[in-house]
Amino acid sequence: MKSNVLMAVVFVAVFAVSRIPGLLPLNFSAAYAFVFCSGVYFRGKTGWWLPLATMLATDLALNLYYSSHGVEVWNRSNLENLAFNYVAYALLILIGRRFKPQSSFMGLLGGGILGAILFYLITNTASWFFNPFGNAEYAKTIAGWILALTKGIGGYPSTWEFFRNTLMSGGLFTALFAAAAKLTAAAESPAEKNAGAREPAENEEAEPKGEPKEAEA
Repeated sequence: MKSNVLMAVVFVAVFAVSRIPGLLPLNFSAAYAFVFCSGVYFRGKTGWWLPLATMLATDLALNLYYSSHGVEVWNRSNLENLAFNYVAYALLILIGRRFKPQSSFMGLLGGGILGAILFYLITNTASWFFNPFGNAEYAKTIAGWILALTKGIGGYPSTWEFFRNTLMSGGLFTALFAAAAKLTAAAESPAEKNAGAREPAENEEAEPKGEPKEAEA
């Protein structure tokens, strides 16, 4: 359907723009909502390859950008940490599959926020475990894990501030994507909506019209 193509273009365009470095505050991202809503609105294989391929393309572009600015991003620890992001993305798609495009706005909003919370927990745990930048604070203890989920690294904004941005952006972008999906569906013509309507088969007998004639004597 044309509406699905248009919706995919809108989703990818909004997400790609949101990943421009410095455009949004740290952890204020459309990623959580984009992946969750892809699971909701795109069925079949599209719901998987569209968000994951888009994430991979933008991650590669960002790594090339940061590498050109002297940041070491191609080391093993960072790539392993990045791989865990895709575990979180897959989980968000599965959560999106539990919803229908006709689900209530509040239901979708709650799903988007839940996905953002899970993404936060998974990715911050991965950052603590793999510690790609060698932060001394991230000791491999329960205390070090809790530190990674709450305070974070000294000299940077606390992890709780990132968590706040994660929740806000998850809710905001889920609402935007849900609104975009409804608008693109509303723009679909009646002919396109009925394109899958069943036509009677040629060999089906037509229903008799009027009263049957009496047999002649």
